[in-house]
Amino acid sequence: MAEGTIKRVTDKGYGFINTGREKDLFFHSSSLQGVTFEELREGQRVSFTEGRGQKGPCAENVKLI
Repeated sequence: MAEGTIKRVTDKGYGFINTGREKDLFFHSSSLQGVTFEELREGQRVSFTEGRGQKGPCAENVKLI
């Protein structure tokens, strides 16, 4: 699993993960594992698998480290 840092969370149920690469990775609240969207804060470390969404790459199986 890859790791990154929560860069931004929105009030609309999605956010972005800083992966250390050029572009941040989108994630949706439905891709969270073992944590609720309300528990996420910017700067938290997460692990995830990279998947493919309708609009491009996205994070799936997002878990707090």
